[in-house]
Amino acid sequence: MTLPKEPAVLPDARINLTYTTDVLLRLLNTPSPTGFTEDAVRLIEEELSALGVSGERTRKGALRWTLPSREGAAQVTFSAHVDTLGAMVKDIKPSGRLTLTQLGGYDWATVEGEYARVHLQGGRTIGGTVVNIKQSTHVFGAELRELKRDDKTLELRLDEVTRSAEETRALGVQVGDFVSWEARAVLTESGYLKSRHIDNKAAVAIFLAVTKAVLERQVSLAHTVHFFISNYEEVGHGASTGIPAQTSELIAVDMAAIGPGQNSDEHCVTLCVKDSSGPYDHALGNRLRQAARRAKLDLRTDIYPYYGSDASAAWRAGGDYPAALIGPGVDASHAYERTHLDALSATGCLILTYVAG
Repeated sequence: MTLPKEPAVLPDARINLTYTTDVLLRLLNTPSPTGFTEDAVRLIEEELSALGVSGERTRKGALRWTLPSREGAAQVTFSAHVDTLGAMVKDIKPSGRLTLTQLGGYDWATVEGEYARVHLQGGRTIGGTVVNIKQSTHVFGAELRELKRDDKTLELRLDEVTRSAEETRALGVQVGDFVSWEARAVLTESGYLKSRHIDNKAAVAIFLAVTKAVLERQVSLAHTVHFFISNYEEVGHGASTGIPAQTSELIAVDMAAIGPGQNSDEHCVTLCVKDSSGPYDHALGNRLRQAARRAKLDLRTDIYPYYGSDASAAWRAGGDYPAALIGPGVDASHAYERTHLDALSATGCLILTYVAG
C-alpha cells in the first residue's frame, strides 16, 4: 500500500506513519470500554517499554510518561483517552437475550446490527449481535420501520445456545458484565482508516509515535513534555485528576468532529476553540496556530456545541493552567468512524513542532 505524502515540513516534525498505524490497529482491536481498559493500557505500556520509556499508573488507572527537557523549562501536558464507548449487561431477559446499559454517549441506532463481545468475570468472552425486538421485516413489517431505537427496544442476541435466563446465566453471564463493540478496523489503499473507537485511540497512537520520533532523532525539546492517557473520558471525568502537578499548559488531543456547518476535515488537524464547556485558552490556541504556520499545516479551527474533552474535565476539577484542544478530523463520530492518515500525520507534526519550540 502507498502511504499518503507527508507534509512539506522539516524532517524532525514528521511521525512514522507505518509505526503509527501498526500501533493504532492493535489498539483498535483491543477492547477498552470505559471502566474496562486494562488490556489497552497494558499494550501502551509494552510499547513504551520497547521505546525505553517507563510509564506510571495513577491510582485511578490512568497512564502517564515524561520526555524531559532542560532544567526550568515550561512543562506541557498532552492528554488523550484510551477508553471507548460500550455497554454493560443491565438485565438477562426470560428469552436469554440481554438488556444493555450505555457506557458513554451515543445514539442507540448507531449500534443496531453491531457485533459485540460480553466479557465474563472469569476472563472468557461470548460473542453476540445487537438486534431490536422487532428485527425481522418479514414478521413485523411497518412496525420495524417505526420502532424507536433505545435501551428498551435493542437487545444483545448471544452466539450461544440459550432460550432462557437460566441457560444464559449457566454460560457465566452476569448483570454488570462489560460489553464491547467490534472495532472492524480497516486501513484502505487510499489511506482512509475506518473503525469504531478512532475516538480516541488515534491520539494515543500519535503520542507513541511522537515519543518514538523524539527519542530516535534526539529532538531538542523546548518544553518538558508529559503524556497523560485517561481511562474515563467518555463518562466525563477522565482528566479530573492525575494531570502532573507541574503542568503549565494542558493540550487535549481528541477527534475533531466533521459534519454540515463544521470546518474540520478528515485530512487535517483541527484546533477546537470552543465546545459545550465554553472557549479554550485564546493565547495557548494562538501559540498552536503559530506552530502550525511554522510547519506549513492546514490547521482548521472549529466549534463543537455538543462536545466535551479531558481539558474540560481538568478545568472543572480546578486545573490552574491554560488549556487547548486539537485533533485529527474524524467523520461519523461515536458511530462507525473514519479518518485519513493525512490527519494523523498533521496532528503528530503539530505536536512535534510545538514541543520543539
